[in-house]
Amino acid sequence: MNDHQGLLSSGFSMLARNKRYILWFFLLNLMLAGFGTTGLRESAHAILDHSLYAQRLNRSFDLGVYLEMVQRPEFGTMNSMQFPALYFSFLFFAATAFFLPGVFAGYASTYRLPREDFFRACGRNLWRFIRLLIFSGLVMGVVAGLLFSLNAAQVKHAEQSTNELLPFEIRTLGLFGIFLIMTTLRIWFDLAEADIVLNDRHAVWKSIWSAFRQTFRCLGRLLASYLIITIVAAIILVSGLWTWMKFIAPENVLGAFVVGQFTLLLLLIPRFWQRGVIVSYWLQHMLVPVVSATPLAPPTAQVPFAQEPPAPVLPPSPAQAQGT
Repeated sequence: MNDHQGLLSSGFSMLARNKRYILWFFLLNLMLAGFGTTGLRESAHAILDHSLYAQRLNRSFDLGVYLEMVQRPEFGTMNSMQFPALYFSFLFFAATAFFLPGVFAGYASTYRLPREDFFRACGRNLWRFIRLLIFSGLVMGVVAGLLFSLNAAQVKHAEQSTNELLPFEIRTLGLFGIFLIMTTLRIWFDLAEADIVLNDRHAVWKSIWSAFRQTFRCLGRLLASYLIITIVAAIILVSGLWTWMKFIAPENVLGAFVVGQFTLLLLLIPRFWQRGVIVSYWLQHMLVPVVSATPLAPPTAQVPFAQEPPAPVLPPSPAQAQGT
C-alpha cells in the first residue's frame, strides 16, 4: 500500500474489494428485523383483517388511528411486542461483534479471504471483542452522561440571560461538541478493534493504549475522514426520505418497503467505509514490519598459500663422476 495514499480513497478501495460483507450484513439485519416485528404483525393482523382501520391506514399513516388501534384490548400487551424487538436487536449487536473481526481481517488481506480464515478470525477474537466492548461502553456511557449534563447546565444558565437566542445557540454548540467528542472516542475504539485483530493481541489493554496514542497523534486526519463519511451518510438518509415522500404513494406498501430497505442498504456503505479508513490507517502507521533474521555465515579462515619447497640437490652418480 502506498504510504501517501489518502485514508478515504484507500478505505473505499477496501470496501469495494469486499462488497459481499455489506450484502451479508444487510440480509442478517433484514432477517432479524423480520423476526423482531413478529409480535406487532400478529397483533395488527388480528384487528386490521376484520376492521375498517386497514383502509384508513393504507391511505396514509394516521397517528390517531394507530394509537386507537393499540389501545384496544384485543391488540395485546406492549411487552409481547417489545420483547421480540429488544431480543433480536441484541442478537444483531452480538452478531456484529462476532463477525467484525473477520471483516477487519478481510480488509487487511491482499487477496479474497477464504471462508475458513474469516470464521477463524471471528472465533479467535470473540472474547477479546467482548472485553473491549464492555470497556468502551463504560467509557462512552460515562463521558456521554457527563457531557449531556454539562450541556443542560449551560443551557439552564443561559436561559437566565436576556438574549432569547442564547439558550438555542448554547444547546446547538454543545450538541456539536458532544458529537465531535463521541466521534473521537469511537475512532479510538475502532482503532483498538483493528489492532486486536490484525496484531493478534491477547492483552486487550495494549491495543487500547496503542490506539489511544495513535488517535490523538493524527486526530485531525482521522476525525476529518469520519466527518466526511458521516456527511455522506446524512445525504443518503435525506435522499431516501425525500424519495419516499415524493415518489411513493401512501398506499404503495411494496414501494415504501423497497425504498426503505434500499436506503438502509446504502447506509451500510458509510459504516463499512469507516472500518476501511481504520484498517488503512493501521496499515500505514501501526503495522510493525517483520524482519526475517538470517544467520550470518561464519567467516572462513584464510590459509596462506604454501610455497613449494626447493627441489633437492642430488649428488652426481659415480658413472657421471668418472665421465667428467
